[in-house]
Parts: sequence; C-alpha cells; structure tokens
Amino acid sequence: MSDKSPRYISNLTRDTYALILAGGRGSRLHELTTWRAKPALYFGGKFRIIDFPLSNCINSGIRRIGVVTQYKSHSLIRHLVRGWGHFKKELGESVEILPASQRFSENWYEGTADAVFQNIDIIRDELPKFVMILSGDHIYRMDYANLLARHVETGAKMTVCCMKVPLEEAAGAFGVMSVDEDYRIKGFTEKPANPDPVPNEPDLCLASMGNYVFDTEFLFEQLARDAETSGSERDFGKDIIPSIIKDHDVFAYPFQSSENEHVYWRDVGTLDSFWEANMEMVAPVPALNLYDRKWPIWTYQEQLPPAKFVWEDHDRRGEAINSVVSGGCIVSGSTLRRSLCFSNVRVHSYGLIEEAVILPNVEIKRHCKLRKVIIDRGCVIPEGTVIGYDHDEDRRRGFRVSEKGVVLVTREMLGQPVGGTALG
Repeated sequence: MSDKSPRYISNLTRDTYALILAGGRGSRLHELTTWRAKPALYFGGKFRIIDFPLSNCINSGIRRIGVVTQYKSHSLIRHLVRGWGHFKKELGESVEILPASQRFSENWYEGTADAVFQNIDIIRDELPKFVMILSGDHIYRMDYANLLARHVETGAKMTVCCMKVPLEEAAGAFGVMSVDEDYRIKGFTEKPANPDPVPNEPDLCLASMGNYVFDTEFLFEQLARDAETSGSERDFGKDIIPSIIKDHDVFAYPFQSSENEHVYWRDVGTLDSFWEANMEMVAPVPALNLYDRKWPIWTYQEQLPPAKFVWEDHDRRGEAINSVVSGGCIVSGSTLRRSLCFSNVRVHSYGLIEEAVILPNVEIKRHCKLRKVIIDRGCVIPEGTVIGYDHDEDRRRGFRVSEKGVVLVTREMLGQPVGGTALG
C-alpha cells in the first residue's frame, strides 16, 4: 500500500498533466448549444460547466492543464482567457487552450482518443508520469489526488473513474464496467440494456464518468496503435478500453464522497437534466454545496453591483423566495419563486416568475408570467407574455417544450436579432 502523506500526494499531482475534453456539441440541449459548446454553457447562477473540472484540478493540486476545444468554441475560449489565463508557466502551472488544428492528420478531432492523439507532442513536452483525461461537460466536485493514489497503488496502466448507479438508471444510458472483487475491469459495454452488477452489490453497476488516468508511455503506445487500426472510431470507451483489458491491468475507481458529503455528479446533457440540476441549486440545502470555502469553484465574472429588489406596495413587491439571484440583477415589483437568475437580469413590475432558469442579460417586461422555463442569454420577454401554462400554445409560438414540460426560449424564437450579448 502506498504512502498517503501530503508530500507523496503532491508529488503525484505535480507529475500529472490533465487534459480536459471540451469540444462537445451537446446536441440534446438543442438551441442552448446553437452558439456555444456544451462546456461553455452556464450553470448555477454564476459559473460555466467547464469551471467544475478546472476547479477540481486546481483544488486537487494539478496545475498543468490543457483544454481541448472544437465545436463553436469562441465563448469557451473567451471565458478561459478571462478567467483561467493568469497561471504562470515559469512556476510550473498553466491552462492551455488546444483547439483542433489537424496536427497529425487532415481531419478534425474524430473521437475522444483522437483528440488526445493529435495533441501528443504537447503532452510529451510536459514530461508527465501520468496523464489524466477528463470530460469537460459534467457537474461535480472531486479530489483527483485520491484517484491518482489509487492508480499507483493498484499498479494499473489505466484507471477508469466510475459512478455506482442503480441498474435501472444505467440501462441504455451509460458505458458500464464489469469488474472482479478487486475492481479490475473484465469487460466494458456501451449503454447495455442489462448492465452487469457490482460484485456483492446486486442493485448497482459501475457507470463510466469519462475520466481516465494513464501511465504516460502506455497511453502514447495505445493511441499510436489505435491511430493505425482500421475501423476504429478513435474513442476511449468504444475502442481503447475494450482493446486493452484482456492483456493489461485496467482498474475501475468508484467515485466516493467525503465522510459527510453525498456523492454529486450530474450530466446536464438534456434540457430536462439541465433545468433539474439548476433547480437543485435553489434548495435550502443544495445537493451540491457551492459555498464550501475549502473547495471553491473558480470562474470569471465581471465586476457588477449587488442584486437589488425594489418596491413594497400591496400589489407590487420586488421579492425572491427560495431563489438564487446574481450580481447586477434588479427585481422591480415582481415575485420570483424557486428561480435562478444569472447576472444582469432585469425583471420589471407585476410579474410572477416560477421555477425559471434565466441566463445573463435577460430583460422581462411588466405583467409577465413564466413557469418552468429556461430563458437563454439576451432575451427580451415582451410585456404581458405568458409562458409555461399552456404547452400547446407555447409550441405554436415556436418555443421548445421538453419531455418533462420545460420550456426553452431563445432570442431567435422571439424573433429578436442574435448577436452581441446574446452570443455565448
């Protein structure tokens, strides 16, 4: 068993290069990702999704990071430059942006493995002992140092980070690992209808989180082999893992919480899951604690005045109940219930806003009633607008209604010009 001293852990993190895959389109989010990649999407009233894996790296002591971008990356790159561009390379720390640039082929990134392979020379220059590959589009807090320590303890060539998920939830939804009692991976199936359970836990299975640790030279060897394999989809889950588990030590690492904290991990890949995860943030005791000073989530946000609530007449009161309201917002004579407002939102008088996720720079005019909605950045909601009460009417007006009744509203749906503050 390896030493668990702080010095031992700090040596592991210092010898690690983290590569965050942030080029995903997020097509199941529909119009929310028309102008931005999924990792650039807003979350939690102040943050973007990419801030969570980046903050996990920094808080874990991993400070050499590359962010792989591809799909509609302008707003993502702008956010990274503004919020994450202050690291000093000469001090052994950096957050580098790695856009698709056809470094080793005439193609753009063809899969997760290819995205890493096309940046192999950049990783090699960093001389890491370990390479950590992270998905850039999930919401969670995790100490990667524990994952690294487990990787070294087992003598693994590759370690796959997993979540224990009820069998019925995983069926058809996740890549699932089959393991022995030591958590050595014996099989991997992409979205199986009948997942294999965890040994001694018959109601649970191990779903891949899309986070991996490799010994560096082993990773390079497997990427080179895969690049020459005809018919490969250049993907870690579909190609790399199945090809190595028979002949190499590949272990699963179950994502575990600290002693007093519930495991939290969300894939906000649909309108419903995005809305639900944001709604969790307005609970009196949120499942994800964003107020923990020991594990802060870092981001970029412009300096703004405090949120403001005005008017206190009997029929015109500015108030927010069980809600999250960010800087620069003004709630003027309307009521917000169980809603989340990002920065610079203006809500005018005589309105009722319930269960709403309102992205930055939105203006809601007087006498509006909104319920169970997502309002995209830069929208101006006209006076007297009612959304979320009659879904047939919502669809007729061109809004998107999800399977669970969440209504998405964008500027294009409202017939408003797209550009400037509406983009990103």
